[in-house]
Parts: sequence; C-alpha cells; structure tokens
Amino acid sequence: MPRMVHLGVGNFHRAHQAWYTSQAEGDWRITGIVMRNEALFDALRDGCEYSLGIRGIDGLRVEQIAVHDKVLLASHDSAAVVNTFADPDVQVVTLTITEKGYCLDPATGRLDMTHPAIAADLAGAPSGAIGLLAHGLARRMDAGLSPVTVLSCDNLSGNGRKLAAAVNDFARSANIVIDSGNRFPDTMVDRITPATTETLSDEIAATAGQTAVASVMTEAFTEWVIEDDFAGVRPDWESVGAELVPDVAPFEKRKLRLLNAAHSWLAYAGLLAGHRYVHEAMGDPILFAGVERLWDEAEVTLSPAVADTVPAYRAALMDRFAVAEMRHELIQIAADGSLKLRERIVPLMVNGGDGSQALHAIAAWIAFALRAHRGDMAINDPNAKQITKLFDEAKDLRDAAAQMADLIGVPDVSPEGLDMLATTVASLVD
Repeated sequence: MPRMVHLGVGNFHRAHQAWYTSQAEGDWRITGIVMRNEALFDALRDGCEYSLGIRGIDGLRVEQIAVHDKVLLASHDSAAVVNTFADPDVQVVTLTITEKGYCLDPATGRLDMTHPAIAADLAGAPSGAIGLLAHGLARRMDAGLSPVTVLSCDNLSGNGRKLAAAVNDFARSANIVIDSGNRFPDTMVDRITPATTETLSDEIAATAGQTAVASVMTEAFTEWVIEDDFAGVRPDWESVGAELVPDVAPFEKRKLRLLNAAHSWLAYAGLLAGHRYVHEAMGDPILFAGVERLWDEAEVTLSPAVADTVPAYRAALMDRFAVAEMRHELIQIAADGSLKLRERIVPLMVNGGDGSQALHAIAAWIAFALRAHRGDMAINDPNAKQITKLFDEAKDLRDAAAQMADLIGVPDVSPEGLDMLATTVASLVD
C-alpha cells in the first residue's frame, strides 16, 4: 500500500493535504508525525480517525477522515521518525511546520546554522523538522531505497527550493549523505482553518451526531497548486481539485499578496481596534477600506499569468472573510509577524506598487508589537527577544520604527516615509 509521511500534524494538514489524500484514488495511507503536541498525539494514536467540519454557503457538513494509520511523537521518539523513511512503501513526504520551523536566516534565506534548534540537532539526536528530514532521507539512502518527493506545504515563498537548500545545508554540516534524486517541488496551499475551540468542536459533534475526536473546522474553499516535479508515484490529487503546473510562483504571489497580506493587516489593525475575528474586522469600514487599498497596491505587482484571475479571486476573498461562522481568530493570524510580513507586505513596496497602504500595515504590526512590549497584548514571534531588546534600546519611536522596518527587510524608507510610519504607529498605539 503506498504511503506518505507527514511532518507537523496539526489542524491545517488535517484540513488540507490529508483531506486531499483521503479523497484521491489509490488507497494511500499517511504516517503522521506530531512534533510536540502530546494532547493531539494522545487523541490520534488509538484510532487516528478525526472529524473534519467543512463550512460552506450551504452550512456545515462533517467528514470522518481515516487516512492516517500510524502516528508518532517526534519529541518522544525521534529514532522512530527517522526509521519511517526506510519504509519502501513511502513515496512522498509532506511538511506543515510554519515558516519558523525552517530556521532560515532572514538575510540569506538559507539555513541558519547558529539557530538554537539547528545547533541542537547537529549536536545530538534530531528533534526539529529539518534535522529529522535530513537524517530520514539519509537513512532511506542507506537502505538502498529510491528517491522520494518532499513537499513543503507552508506559506513560504519558493518553499520547495528553500527546503531543499536547508536540508542539504544540514546534511553537509552533519556529514551525512542524501540522494540527489530526491525532488522538492514548490507548492501553494490555501484553506482557512481556524484554531479549534470548544464551541467549534461542540458544533461539529452536534452536526455529526457523534462525539467529535480531534476535530478540525475548515472552509469549503480549498486550493493546492503543485509544481509538477515528482521523484516517483503520488496520489491522484488533481482528481479532487489540486493543480499541477510548471511554475507555482505566480499563484503563490497572488495568494501571499492578496489573501495573506489582507489577513496580516486585519490581524494587527483589527486587534488594535478591539476586534477578535476576521469577519468583525472586515465589518469595520476603516479596516475594510484598508483591505481594498492593499489589494490595489498588490494587484500591480502580480504576474500577467494570473492577471485575469484577480477580480474573481478578490471577490472570493470578500465572501470568505465575511463568513462569521468560521470565527477565524485574529490572534492566530498575528503570530510570527516578523517572518510573515517579509513575504506578504514588503513586496508591495518593492515590486512596482505604491506601497502607502503596505506601510500602514507595517505600522499596525509595529504598534501591535509595541503594545505587546508594554504588556497590553501577547506576542508570538520567533524574534520576540530581539524585538523586546529593540524597543528597550531605541532612542525614540521613530528609531524603533526604523529598526522594526529593517528587521522585516523594508528597503530604504525615505525620511518622509519614516516620519509617516512613526506617526501612524503613535496614533495606533494610543
């Protein structure tokens, strides 16, 4: 029976890649690797089946997904994780570990060899995704097995190429050898999947008419665009809507600069305005107008390959953002801003766009971080310590704004732009 291995079992994987695989022909099975979430591991390891709530314009339906038949906890047994790669049935490896799980140097986009997680994995048994993947691929090669396809399914520009570079950088430093025939296609994924709350879980259970185990809520809309570059066999994902294309980049940029950019703007400006959910922020006339301006700036930076699709895509986003029942929390979207804005917002300022609304979105992020620094809000960011130090040592708000802009790679902000940035931050903080 053909098999996949997935690193980073969480809500999005179970709503997206696992759902596609469960619907595709071929009877594929997934070995799921939970990185550290012991509660999720305990919920899945006995039966592996879970309840997926899918909310569309016609209401909520629930599907029982039983595509995983093995679940491992990486933090407890990394050796077992590495050994799964030596299973001859394994043909595809997928990952959803969020941007910070790649441990990349923001300046170079390559693996940060000084990152504590990478340094720890080089010194001992691996526990992070990059170390596990490198050792797993080396174990597979030692077993004399064929190359595999490794699919990053995270919102990271050029995710396949960056993952391949990170894994190879790690392998060289660890003095291990992996097969050069392994393929790392780029991908683009999209399906809004809010954090599971007790309320959402109860709603899924009521609709299903049975106890909901490890339940996940998602939207009916889903998209998966994959570079057609595989090492071997794969599930027939295109039979259930995935697109296989020669170049993912235009689709990826459309999503990052429209969906994800708007999400970031709504998250930071919305939380500062006292909103909790995406639909509430979209109902705020000021924030709604900001979304429209942001999209206008983004549209001129996109490839002609997707230009004809933009009006319909914008309309679809409006519909998706307005669904109150999704209860998509802004605080969930606000995580990891120092990484996300570099991909989502900054390109609107350097690819032919006007950039004024993009700069306003950056100001909202800085104001959110400053409010968190003052203890008014919580911040979940891999650069939280650096941000704290930055605010502690900045000469004034203008200096802090300049350093925060530099942290996410904003290029050469003019003195007038910096004044506007600082003034906007001050108005949002107060």
